[in-house]
Amino acid sequence: MSQPYKKKLIEVAIPLEAINAASAREKSIRHGHPSTLHLWWARRPLAACRAVLFAQLVDDPSSCVDELMADPKLRARAEAELPGRVAAWEKSKASAQGAAANAPEPTLEDVAVEIERKRLFAIIEDLVKWENSTNEEVLERARAEIRRSCGGVLPPVYDPFSGGGSIPLEAQRLGLPAYGSDLNPVAVMIGKAMIEIPPKFKDMPPIHPGIKERSFYRNAEGLAEDVKYYGEWMREKAWERIGHLYPQVDLPKEFGGGKATVIAWIWARTVPSPDPAFSDVQVPIASSFVLGSKPGKEAWVEPIVDKQTKKVRFRVRRGGTKAELAVAKDGNKVGRGNFVCPLSSAAIDVDYVRAQAQAGRLGAQLMAIVAEGPRGRIYVDSDDAHATLALSVRAEWKPEGRVPAPSHDVDRLPMYGMPLWGDAFTQRQLSILNTMIGLLSELRQQVMEDAKDTKLHLDEAGLADGGIGAAAYADAICVFMSFAINRSADRGSTICTWDSSPKMEALRNTFARQALPMTWDYAEGNPFSSATGNFLNNVEWVLRVIEKLMPSSPGRVVQHDAQTVEFPDGAVISTDPPYYDNIGYSDLSDFFFSWMRPALRTIYPSLFGILATPKNEELVATPYRHGGKKAAEDFFLLGMRKAIGNMAARTGSEYPAAIYYAFKQSEVAQEGISSTGWATFLQAVVEAGYAVVGTWPMRTEMANRMIASGTNALANSVVLVCRKKEVSAEVITRAEFIRALKRELPPAIAELQAANIAPADMPQSAIGPGMGVYSRYRAVLEADDSAMTVKTALQLINAELDEYLGGIQGEFDADTRFAITWFEQNGMGKGDFGVADSLARARGIAVDSVKHAGIVESAAGKVRLLKRDELDPDWAPEEDGHLTVWECLQHLVRLHERTGLSHDSAALLKRLGPQAEAVKDLAYCLYDIAANKRREASEATVYNALIADWSELSQMAATVSLEGRNRQMRFEV
Repeated sequence: MSQPYKKKLIEVAIPLEAINAASAREKSIRHGHPSTLHLWWARRPLAACRAVLFAQLVDDPSSCVDELMADPKLRARAEAELPGRVAAWEKSKASAQGAAANAPEPTLEDVAVEIERKRLFAIIEDLVKWENSTNEEVLERARAEIRRSCGGVLPPVYDPFSGGGSIPLEAQRLGLPAYGSDLNPVAVMIGKAMIEIPPKFKDMPPIHPGIKERSFYRNAEGLAEDVKYYGEWMREKAWERIGHLYPQVDLPKEFGGGKATVIAWIWARTVPSPDPAFSDVQVPIASSFVLGSKPGKEAWVEPIVDKQTKKVRFRVRRGGTKAELAVAKDGNKVGRGNFVCPLSSAAIDVDYVRAQAQAGRLGAQLMAIVAEGPRGRIYVDSDDAHATLALSVRAEWKPEGRVPAPSHDVDRLPMYGMPLWGDAFTQRQLSILNTMIGLLSELRQQVMEDAKDTKLHLDEAGLADGGIGAAAYADAICVFMSFAINRSADRGSTICTWDSSPKMEALRNTFARQALPMTWDYAEGNPFSSATGNFLNNVEWVLRVIEKLMPSSPGRVVQHDAQTVEFPDGAVISTDPPYYDNIGYSDLSDFFFSWMRPALRTIYPSLFGILATPKNEELVATPYRHGGKKAAEDFFLLGMRKAIGNMAARTGSEYPAAIYYAFKQSEVAQEGISSTGWATFLQAVVEAGYAVVGTWPMRTEMANRMIASGTNALANSVVLVCRKKEVSAEVITRAEFIRALKRELPPAIAELQAANIAPADMPQSAIGPGMGVYSRYRAVLEADDSAMTVKTALQLINAELDEYLGGIQGEFDADTRFAITWFEQNGMGKGDFGVADSLARARGIAVDSVKHAGIVESAAGKVRLLKRDELDPDWAPEEDGHLTVWECLQHLVRLHERTGLSHDSAALLKRLGPQAEAVKDLAYCLYDIAANKRREASEATVYNALIADWSELSQMAATVSLEGRNRQMRFEV
């Protein structure tokens, strides 16, 4: 069937490992990263979004063969490389080993396509690096390729589930008109702040009356400087009004005495003692008494119990024995939500705590004070004056939105007597947030007053009305200040705890994870200190993002549901829908909405005129909201089908759509690739009218974490590449579908192996070509004429993958095939000689042959595979007269485990010569056995790690010289 479009790069190949490595590294980037502008959950890495957008728009070289062959330089290079490629193919063919052995003979056109594809890969590899995210030279090179493939007209990109705004932001960075929409007003506001507001004031100098920091301003640098200036203005005004609520503390004489600024007050929640003799006493319940744990500088609080006066007080201790520190680590907690009464030793169980909380009898007691010292933190005894002041504050207002009812396995706030969002804050915390929000109207007037002496238009149209003058600019400053206020709320609730770890000793934020767990001892930070979480620090986080934004094209984000939103003409869809039951975005975002609403209601009345974020329309399968798991799943499937159907119906066919799917790790680990959530999502995609033509697993964990933890983490998400299904699509039977899978899936898997897809990612990657077969038909009919479900199709695809990986075994030498079967049956354990003898004879060899090969030990009627550290340390492949693929792999794995991407590992790979491809195939086979059949995660990890590094090892091997000393190198590490 002729293609009515050119295939794009993302439909054929992408440098997946480079993208994943950059995505993983991005997690360690903090200052300036857009994710730090305002918290949002489950954002896709910017590197992945940038690479996917580029690959969606740029033609794959296989679609432009005539153009490539017309380029004399490229043709000449292809002609020069062709003989070497043919020779390598012939060698692989002769060895009859490796996936490459079944590949057709390369042609001149094949070589030209590969050269050009590598050139595009190099652009992506530069593009995804964090340090290049503001590199105009690198970005312009990418933009030029996009323009060339798009006929000079850059199409708009639309993300109908824009969330934290990663995809529209990266579209804008690539010079593409960027559009997004989301149902959640907090998400919409984040998107507006990143891609809609900055272009209005691009290249504009700051308007503040102070000394300017530079003479020339690019992009949003001027806006960022004004955010800094007016943030300091707000801090000064707030200090004038409520600075007295944050007194300094007296330092102990051992620290020189005098006064010091408080960093945080450490509180323990209290409940009435369950012992009748002390029922009139509020006793502390704390998860930990540890304040600091730097070796040699340990600090902790010791409860001092006086039963006569019925009081518990605390004193700060420094140092202490290991036993004392071990006791302090757990406070008076004896399990999840269970404590011991310090006065009577009576048990305070979770049900009692919950009942007291719901009855409004939770209190708080000051345990210690953290102060700023000349050489770090100083921990000071609790001070009655400080406690009295804090507990006497009465805020004018608190958010009155209700926290959602308990759901899933997360302890939501109402379980502990906090029915309203405002209940999660102390009165002093409420006061500072109220003060900052109250200052916004004064700030807006101040900005407009300062703008009179600048070139900024003095029109009265605000941001919501499309203004670009003084009023709109004042609105913009208020928007970014509201983000700093929300950051202050995240660092300033009673869910915040004190991180006593040696490297931190700082305030944790409210959303340390994607939930709101109850905390028993909490840290109340000082917004006027210089430590983590202070107001100016929160302003700085915001401005560092703004100054790195590159608004090179227009952008717009609106509030709308994805099922009915209208897309601009020619829009390219790239989107990250919510995972069906992973995160309750609206429930969690109400924490921020409750503060954003009073801050921005006058600026964006249509967004913040509601009392809470939309819940019932949100496309998340929340059982408690929809009356059960089945009803929630049906709601999600119907809504997602409508949303994706809207994408397919209202967009063109020139470009493929990219749809991200975020894996719920626990579910996939239990159910495999046909897991309920994955199958449900794919069913919605297929029923909406899309054919899935590719799947690319995206991994965002740090590379070293996988090896260190001894696990094989699944990809965090998969990018589905979709094309509109042909109107003339046929209906086929189950048998015809299986025949098509057997015909088309093996070469596709071989190509994935050739691209060094990690074994852990192979099942998700194989879904692409497999679903490509399934989804291009109108329906696949079962024997009873019912339509085959996606779940069934996924199971069949996985079965074909297993069969393919099993079939590779037939290409290995007999000794290796014996070792594979023995490993599958016994792992590295012993087995009976008789069984081993039967296995060996079935492969035309004897056990002695395998023993002679140096693979097994055979003694006393037992046989076992030799462990890697038992192999011959002086082994050299060139001198091995009984060389096996098994031994080659195990030696390479042993060296890679110890030295990683080293010269020695690369040299050994080169010395394996024609065995190298077979070694890689065996790594895939053994990963599959270890991970899926034997459930030996640590053994699977080493094979996965080797393949993940294979591309770089191969590149290093190409530069290694094996002459002289290196030629005689032994396997010694």
